[in-house]
Parts: sequence; structure tokens; C-alpha cells
Amino acid sequence: MTAAPPVQDEPRRRLHPLSPVLHGAKSIAVVVAALSWQTLSQVGFEKFALVVLVLAVGVVVFSLIGWLTTGYHVVGRELRISDGLLWRRNRAIPLERLQAVELRRPLLAQLTGLAELRLEVVGGGKTEAPLAYLTVRDAAALRERLLALAGRTPSVLPSVSNEAEPEVPAPPMERPLFRVSNHDLLVSQLLTPQAIFLPIGLAFVIMQFVLEAEWTFIGIASTFTAMAGVLLQPIRRVLQDWDFRLARDPEGRLMVRYGLLETRSQVVPLHRVQTVTITWPLLWRPRGWMHLRLDVAGFAGEPGSDSKRSDRLLPVGDFATARTLVWEVLPGTDLAQLATSPPPARARWLHPFALRYYGAGLTPEVFISRWGLLTREMSVVPYARLQSVRVVQGPLQRRLGLATVYADTAGGRSGQARDRDLAEAWALAEQLAERARLARNAASARS
Repeated sequence: MTAAPPVQDEPRRRLHPLSPVLHGAKSIAVVVAALSWQTLSQVGFEKFALVVLVLAVGVVVFSLIGWLTTGYHVVGRELRISDGLLWRRNRAIPLERLQAVELRRPLLAQLTGLAELRLEVVGGGKTEAPLAYLTVRDAAALRERLLALAGRTPSVLPSVSNEAEPEVPAPPMERPLFRVSNHDLLVSQLLTPQAIFLPIGLAFVIMQFVLEAEWTFIGIASTFTAMAGVLLQPIRRVLQDWDFRLARDPEGRLMVRYGLLETRSQVVPLHRVQTVTITWPLLWRPRGWMHLRLDVAGFAGEPGSDSKRSDRLLPVGDFATARTLVWEVLPGTDLAQLATSPPPARARWLHPFALRYYGAGLTPEVFISRWGLLTREMSVVPYARLQSVRVVQGPLQRRLGLATVYADTAGGRSGQARDRDLAEAWALAEQLAERARLARNAASARS
């Protein structure tokens, strides 16, 4: 048997030369924001500007050194990244663990024609090795190459010599699925508790200002800070989900693009989707609107965010659109045919007002659970994605002979059949475990 020829190492590559400028600009903005107006009034404008200039030069020099000592290259099925001056750090990311690569373009990157890549890997608690910054063309080509290598496509494993550049793959033809109306997006965020109660808060502040003889600086600052915090959430959602688009590429992956001040482009392999969650907010229901969320294995989300390991599928849309997208993501799953059964009547002691909105059910493809009174939610979990099944009883549940069944996935969320009869809960858990085993065996046979 002849041995396979060794894969030649490609030359180590640097990030774009403007990378230190963009990194430095962000750091300088943080430094200026940290220097308060009180500092400006104490030292004067000239000294304040001199301090900012010295710090800016230091930040740019530090960023330049970081750029000179940072490089990356693909070796076989690994992405290797080296950085650091005093403490050299070399990371090798096996591409078999790669789940998704996100192309992100903050505002400064958009103005300079650059982008950054963020890698999501199996078991990662945070984004691995962000490459900031590359040209948009280079970033897109590297993303396609890494995803192809992660999928073990033989055709993308050419021998790369030190003189030759790796071939840039042609952009794949995409099939558009859906594009969110920006008008609907704006209206949906006006129909949120923050936007509804904002006029009441403004009226209260104005009334207090009129009635009070004088306001302290701390009182004014804390009031406006609190109001800005309330208003910031819907504004952030509009900026994040602006021009939201979905498409499918020829390999069946989901292409997601969105953002205004910071544009993002994600490639989601559908075999990594763990759960689809459908949510009906109270103020959206008169319009028949809902939003859909994916839980994807390997997506770490933003640090400190409440959406870790989850991703958008539909920021706002009607039932027909949601039904189409669920079918695209989970073939064979019809949102209109997902029936559930309620918990027993004695569970009303635990849910006196919302019992009729709780339920669970099984179809040949997925496990369904629903809950919620004001905000109603439904979770759809494919059997092949189940990692474990648990039956849990709390103190009150034990007295009522009830239990909750948890269907855990690698995406971090669980399908939950809440407050079922104890015998039914054990029977349901046994069915889920058996269906998960059969679904995994069938998936292994197909692959």
C-alpha cells in the first residue's frame, strides 16, 4: 500500500495591514470614554488632549506589535494561529471540531472594506480565535475553505506550495428563503413593554421635575441612565436584526445575514441544529406575529448575553412564514400539525391560570412542548439531537404525583414536558430514549 503524499504547509499569513488601526481606534475610544469630563475641567483642554495623544500613540504601537507577531495558516486539517511577543502562543484548531464560521463586519470594518472571522467549535464556551481583520474577499474565501475542510471534502485539499496561493472557491449559488420587512421589525419593537411604558416613564419624570424645587446631578443622571437602559434593548434589537435575510446554499446549509451598524453573515449546518423555539409575545398576537430561535451546537453567543448557544431564525413574521422555515430546518415537521396533550387536572394547583397553555406531544420526527401565559412558547426537538432524558420531581410535584420530563440536547436547552402524571412521565421518558436511539442509528446508517 502506497502512503498518501504529505500535505505541504502553506506560508504563514498576516492579517490586513489596517488591523492595528482598527484595534487601536476601538481602544482609544474606550480610553477617551474612561477619562471623565471632570478630568477635562481639572487639567484643561491642552493637557487633556496631550494625555489622549500619548495614550493613542501607545495603543497604536501596541496594536502594531500585536499585528507583526500574529499569523495564521492551514496545515492539513488544522488552522494554526500564533500570536504574542513576550509570551508566544500557538493554537491548533482541529477543523473536525469546527461547527460554524461567522463573518462579522463592525462599523469601522465596513468603512474600510474589512471583516473578521469568528470560529465556533464543539464544546467551546466562547468564540475561538477571531481573525480580525481580513478583506471581505479573503474572509469569505477562508470561511468556505475551513467549512469544506471541516466537512472533509477531498476536492479542497490541494497541495499548497510556498510560491502558490490557495485557490479561492467560487461563491456558491444560494436559494433565498426569506427577508424580514424592516417596517415590521420596527413595529414589532414598538410593541414591546419597554416601548409601551416609555411614555408613562417620561410623564413621571416630567411631573417629578415640575413638582421638585431642585434636582441633584446624581438624581438626573440616574433617571436618564435608567430610561436609556429601558429604551436601549428594543433599539439594539432593531440594529442587530436590520435587513435580516435567510438563504440555503447548494450543500444545504443555512445562510443567515443581518445587522446595520455591524453586519453579520453566518453559515449554519442544519445537522447541528438542536432545537427550534417558537415564541408568541403578548403584544404581537393581535397581528399574528411570532419569532423563531435556533439552538445550534457549538454557538457560544456573546459573552454575558442571555442568548448563548442560540441563534435567530425569524426575528418577526407570521404563521405561514414560520411554518415554511420550520419545514426547511426540520424536514418533515409541519408546524400546523404539532398537537400536544395537557397535564392532568390536578396540576392546576401549580398553574392556576396557565394550565391550558402547557402541553407535550410526540410526532414521528420531533418532541414538542409548550408553555407560557402572557408570552407563549413552543420547543421542537428532533429525536436524533437528544443527549439525555431526565425525570425530575419537586416537593410539590411529589405530593401531587407529578413529574417533569427533560429532553436535553447539546445546544444547552431542553424540551420539557412539565407536570405530567408520574406514570406518564416515566413512559414518556422511555419513549424518548428509544426514539432517540433509533433516530441516531438511522442517521449513522445514512452517513
